[in-house]
Amino acid sequence: MKKQLLIPLLLLSFSAGRLFCQEKDTTLHQLPTVTVTSSATVTKEVGKAFKTAYPDAQNLKWYKLDQDYLARFIQNDMDHNTLFKKNGMMKYDVSYGYEQNLPEEILKQVQSSYEEFKITRVFNVKQSGRNIWVVNLEGLKNYVLIRAEEGELEEVSKYPKA
Repeated sequence: MKKQLLIPLLLLSFSAGRLFCQEKDTTLHQLPTVTVTSSATVTKEVGKAFKTAYPDAQNLKWYKLDQDYLARFIQNDMDHNTLFKKNGMMKYDVSYGYEQNLPEEILKQVQSSYEEFKITRVFNVKQSGRNIWVVNLEGLKNYVLIRAEEGELEEVSKYPKA
């Protein structure tokens, strides 16, 4: 009796395994392919838009990202990754910095709301007219990630220290 049950169960598990593997494969094939090419030459529109938006950029490097252009550079002591469409329109800008890079108003909000925490890293995301600051904080017992946008602070996550 046990042998009779064992064989159908094995066949069922192999069939189910194939079914799940096939689902994973089709999902993977549906994802778009992204190709990054280093040392890209940009269009006139992109070059002009970049110089207008970031006149003080240093250490600029361009990368071709499918149909778009990614600029990696430093400005105002922050590392930037900015993506432009080939017509010169900026899709987004993500910059990375530290406490001194936060705008004064946001810094005061964070310090008053999280007095016992130290700011370890800040990120600024600009996209579609939005200006979002993400702040990493470290306390004695926890790590906290907060988001600041339009004068509002939101605690995104809180993790205990190990």
